[in-house]
Amino acid sequence: MTQITTRSYPASSQQNLCQQGIHPLMARLYAARGIESASDVDYTLKGLLPYHSMKNVQAMAERLADAIHQKQRMLVVADYDADGATACTVAVKGLAAMGGVIDFIVPNRFEYGYGLTPEIVELAAQSRPDIIVTVDNGIASVAGVEAAKQRGIEVLITDHHLPGDTLPDALIVNPNQPGCEFPSKNLAGVGVMFYVLMALRAELRQRGHFAANPEPNLGELLDIVALGTVADVVRLDRNNRILVDNGLRRMRAGRMAPGIAALFRVAGRAAHKANTFDLGFTLGPRLNAAGRLDDMSLGIACLLASSEDEAMRLAQELDRLNRERRQIEHGMQDEALAALSTIDADRRYTLALYRDDWHQGVVGIVASRLKEKYHRPTIVFAPGDEGEIKGSGRSIPGFHLRDALDLVYKRHPGMILKFGGHAMAAGLTIAEQELSTFQQAFEEVAQSLLDESTLTRTLETDGSLSARELNLPMAETLAAEVWGQGFAPPTFQDKFQVISQRMVGDKHLKLRLAKDGVQCDGMVFNRTDWLPDEIHAVYQLAANEWQGRKELQIYLQHVAT
Repeated sequence: MTQITTRSYPASSQQNLCQQGIHPLMARLYAARGIESASDVDYTLKGLLPYHSMKNVQAMAERLADAIHQKQRMLVVADYDADGATACTVAVKGLAAMGGVIDFIVPNRFEYGYGLTPEIVELAAQSRPDIIVTVDNGIASVAGVEAAKQRGIEVLITDHHLPGDTLPDALIVNPNQPGCEFPSKNLAGVGVMFYVLMALRAELRQRGHFAANPEPNLGELLDIVALGTVADVVRLDRNNRILVDNGLRRMRAGRMAPGIAALFRVAGRAAHKANTFDLGFTLGPRLNAAGRLDDMSLGIACLLASSEDEAMRLAQELDRLNRERRQIEHGMQDEALAALSTIDADRRYTLALYRDDWHQGVVGIVASRLKEKYHRPTIVFAPGDEGEIKGSGRSIPGFHLRDALDLVYKRHPGMILKFGGHAMAAGLTIAEQELSTFQQAFEEVAQSLLDESTLTRTLETDGSLSARELNLPMAETLAAEVWGQGFAPPTFQDKFQVISQRMVGDKHLKLRLAKDGVQCDGMVFNRTDWLPDEIHAVYQLAANEWQGRKELQIYLQHVAT
């Protein structure tokens, strides 16, 4: 069952925004998202939160400045997703630009797992670094930091994940660590590293370092910061929107890294129209494909590439891996749907599935697809180490997945070998023989925390559009804003007459629709049955460009007849 609702908004906020020169529809959309002043959607860089209140950032800047002056060898240890790859790229480019002796490694997820483990420290030690700098990981790496200390390697941690009960014995910059007063807790790992570089540049400036060395323009890294921020699906508060907006502006102006430009080209997307959809659903998946199926070093190398030819060669390989990833994903999804066809999923509160031939690198995507289809917290497992299976889960609003796994962990000591994550996504490892016990325990926890209203899918819309708002300029205005997690892209609901419809690509419906005398094209993806003459639809506006011609198109997300 799907419930369609309309976002409420304070009329006073909308009126105030209109008086400040904002278009009435945009004012309505902003007001519904908590915006009260035009300054809240001013994304100039001067609006970035200053770094000074971030715990330990000054101390880390001083330590990195010392390392640069002493020519100490630094090694970045990165996570294997898009945030980790972009954070690593920003660290390597930024530290090198300031004179640092810098290199990186990224653990292969299938051999080493996540974070700065003792095994990764052993691998890192082969490069004989003086300092390990973690990006997008490290806050839980107590054993890894201790292993590094025993080898005489100092560890500096930059991370954004929630800490556990015990912190590593290292210098940590993480807005979510205890005692950090930085106002935004939503920075991605790449955002944290960018802030460290801002503090480091200020420290080096104060020391007179740039009297003999060129001072880097950190703004040149914002295209990479934007990609990692959006791809990691962190909340786009105003501070993150500033980072993303300025990164998108660099892309649209053609001032992006060769690797970013190459990813746009292999994806068939126009960089001069770059938006958050491109970053989250086009570039991000291609970058993530390296970590899911192969080695994220490939993705980092693409982002670090200095020439167009090198970047294109690496981007083409990432595109090939992404196509392979999609093929594996579709096969796993079909197999999961076949398994679920034998049970009544609507009567369950959770879904937890496993096959011994599923791919560990794709379980999170499949869990996300199943969660969207059934609107249930979903965990998909694949084989891990000998006798173990590794799961990746996705949740629904109102069900904190990491906390739910913590309850299972406490109620059944020893069953979950390790777990971590946050409200909407989490991962865990269990013994294969414990699968049925875990499925039951997870279901029982969900039954104690969820109710019928939570299990009902809700599509929140921004209401109806008038005929004068249903036009191409409005679609282009909407596309230019930084929409995303926590700042939802606008969706609308209206009744339309279906003038014509035809099948395209064997599985999509192309429509001609009419509302109040205005006609436009529409698309319903992954639907093969015909629509009636009149529909009630939830939709988004889009500016479609084909063979040099732009026109309004609406994408139908849900159709009620």
